[in-house]
Amino acid sequence: MLDIVLNAKKKKRMKNPASADKRLLIIPLLILILTASTDQLSKKWAVANLAEGETHQVIGEFFQVRLIYNEGGAMGTNFGGPNFYLISALVILTFVLYFIYANRSERIITASMGLIAGGAIGNLIDRFQLGKVIDFLDFEFFNFSFFGRTIDRWWTFNIADSAITVGIIILMIYIIFFSKASKRNRSAVFPSATNLV
Repeated sequence: MLDIVLNAKKKKRMKNPASADKRLLIIPLLILILTASTDQLSKKWAVANLAEGETHQVIGEFFQVRLIYNEGGAMGTNFGGPNFYLISALVILTFVLYFIYANRSERIITASMGLIAGGAIGNLIDRFQLGKVIDFLDFEFFNFSFFGRTIDRWWTFNIADSAITVGIIILMIYIIFFSKASKRNRSAVFPSATNLV
């Protein structure tokens, strides 16, 4: 009888694996919400305080704020109308959310994907509401040529674009240098001295 009671107490204390899995999704979900919220609040500020096309210098010509409405895609691309970018973003967001769930035990992957998803949602909100994306961050970097086109100023962007870019960079660094597959590939290329003997 005592055995039955002790076993029942142990079962109560055992964690439910499904709830432990769900807890792993809290961090990427918080990153997603914080990213999309910050993006939308910053865009509300830009619309309330800037006239379209008007430039305000923050740090000389290096950093300016300038409100524009982008009907196309990233870096001035224009592969189709607003519906093309809306549908593409929804499809990509679906895959990103799936990868967050599928890799929920990999914190770096889910955190970077949370940034990407939050940025995608921030821009999707604009596309649903306006049919275009609000951009207002304008930086001067170095001049360069890109597919025969000379760029003298970086494209105007927003917090969502920044989050997507940072998320992709973190993900690429992790995959290339720190993932299990990367470690296996490095050990195949650079075997340790003990493997050579």
